[in-house]
Amino acid sequence: MANYFERQRNPACYQGPNMRKQHFEGWYFKVISQDEQHKFAFIPGVFLDKSKPEKNHAFIQVFNGQNDSVRVIRYPFDTFSPASGVFDVKLGPNRFSAASMTLQIAEPDAHIAGELRFRGNIPWPGNWLSPGIMGWYTWVPFMECYHGVVSMDHEIDGALMIDGELMDFTGGRGYIEKDWGQAFPEAWVWCQTNHFDTPGTSLTGSAAIIPWLSGAFLGYIVGLWHEGQLYRFTTYTGAKLVDLAIDDTQVQMVLAQGDLRLSMSSNRTPGGILYAPTLKGMNRTITESLKTETKVHLSRNGNTIFSGTGRHSGFEVAGNLERLIEMWIKTNR
Repeated sequence: MANYFERQRNPACYQGPNMRKQHFEGWYFKVISQDEQHKFAFIPGVFLDKSKPEKNHAFIQVFNGQNDSVRVIRYPFDTFSPASGVFDVKLGPNRFSAASMTLQIAEPDAHIAGELRFRGNIPWPGNWLSPGIMGWYTWVPFMECYHGVVSMDHEIDGALMIDGELMDFTGGRGYIEKDWGQAFPEAWVWCQTNHFDTPGTSLTGSAAIIPWLSGAFLGYIVGLWHEGQLYRFTTYTGAKLVDLAIDDTQVQMVLAQGDLRLSMSSNRTPGGILYAPTLKGMNRTITESLKTETKVHLSRNGNTIFSGTGRHSGFEVAGNLERLIEMWIKTNR
């Protein structure tokens, strides 16, 4: 029991010992070079099924946001070695933590080697009652999917040799998050960007259908880090999702929390195909883009605190969007 509480207090670390019949866990490393010519997402993770152990495996998904190519490198589960109580994961010859990422991938269609080091990490602030971005929902034992933010923004040092090309990421910026549980939601929208004209500003936000007991609710979590302060707009803080609009060209969300108001609008752009977990395995495909721009405006009592456009947004729109909108409409009647 003590180990359970320690893990929940640190969402970044491996939560697998909590697993029920099925468990997935994945970390998301977004890295963009200083000249913004190289943009990648590296996603190490595991999938386990107690009833069908032949499905158990580890993996790294490599998403090149410049050309939208995705490569999936699969590893035997026994090559996955997480540290206890801290985020430090070894996957074959590769290693991932909040401080660095070391890659040694030598596959017929993927040759990647090098180390990236991260400094000035900005974690989502937490405490006992609210250990991370999910707030008190972190402690609910039957959630379908849990979410954590390891670093809202940080600087990068180092380089990677990718398919014979040396890519220098020194001076670039990165972001780290993670998900774990049984399966991804039925539907969601998600965006993240820390490439504003104002360095050190970072936005992460999502809205999703959340199963709850015999029903479901519309959950949303948005955080804007700006000038050393995190502005939160979440279901558990009582924020109101004033507007949610999704069409073929853009997604818009407007949220209010007390006297604060945040609007965010992302254009929909082509992307790469990533794999996501369902109750049957890592067999769901979703489209993610790193080419999206997100317009953001934050105000208090009508007075602007921040206004800007984030480049290279990680951006996903997935699942039963009609039901997502219907749930939003019901909550605003």
